[in-house]
Amino acid sequence: MTLPKLHVVVLMGGWANEREVSLMSGNGVAAALESRGHRVTRIDMDRQIAARLAEAAPDVVFNALHGVPGEDGTVQGMLDLMGIPYTHSGLATSVIAIDKQLTKQALVPHGIPMPGGRIVKSADLFKRDPIARPYVLKPVNEGSSVGVAIVTADGNYGSPIDRTVPGPWQKFDELLAEPYIRGRELTTAVLDEPGGARALGVTELRPKSGFYDFDAKYTDGLTEHVCPADIPAEIAALCCEYAVRAHKLLGCHGTSRTDFRWDDEQGESGLFVLETNTQPGMTPLSLVPEQARHVGMSYADLVEAIVEEALQRMAPGKLAGGAGDHD
Repeated sequence: MTLPKLHVVVLMGGWANEREVSLMSGNGVAAALESRGHRVTRIDMDRQIAARLAEAAPDVVFNALHGVPGEDGTVQGMLDLMGIPYTHSGLATSVIAIDKQLTKQALVPHGIPMPGGRIVKSADLFKRDPIARPYVLKPVNEGSSVGVAIVTADGNYGSPIDRTVPGPWQKFDELLAEPYIRGRELTTAVLDEPGGARALGVTELRPKSGFYDFDAKYTDGLTEHVCPADIPAEIAALCCEYAVRAHKLLGCHGTSRTDFRWDDEQGESGLFVLETNTQPGMTPLSLVPEQARHVGMSYADLVEAIVEEALQRMAPGKLAGGAGDHD
């Protein structure tokens, strides 16, 4: 892969719950692009972002934001209005994929299995359980397992949930309650390539304690990554199939990552998609770079592939010699 020398704005940070993770992703991406000779402007997003982007006038924006407003369509709409090419998924896809309930409505009718459940008001949790225990509570519009809790029959939240017991759901007005699926945590990255979307592999995530929450994802040593996952070939193939289908049905671009729970006592019928992340992390512990390495793609190659896809899709002339070198 040979990209012309570009001026790339790496957009990172912001004010979401995942700010620190975004900064790690963005700085890694920026360093990789600089190592390939591109001119990089790092921007920590603030409320003056439109003016700062207009002043920078990049060839392309690498969107390394995680969470709201960088992953929910807000930033994508702004960049569309400004006419600036950007990596990853567009406005409509971002709006749907960050909303777990909308994602179900987009995927389940097409045969992709996802857990049932329903939206509940947080205040109602103190009156009664929304569904039978054990169940999972999660914010409707957050990533990285922010605000996720598992409520079990013998858990420490009380029955009904005790208002005085601290819980990760308390900062959210609405939550998604889903049946808890026992078993194993799997994930599959998908990368857009000239020949089409390709699943890179399957990783199993084995937290040293508890479940795969925010701390387990981003604290070195708290989770074992088994890549490739030690699972039957038919389960790995099904993960790859579902991940590519979700990527296409949602209209994802660049790269995505689909997360699964697999009840290994139930075989293929025990595999469920939890969500599809349209802007997966690019930190040293992140799963997309890990799976890319497994198929022989370096971190810098991965970053350039994501940029190349964005330019081919949104600014075709850039890769045909239309972009000038920057001193």
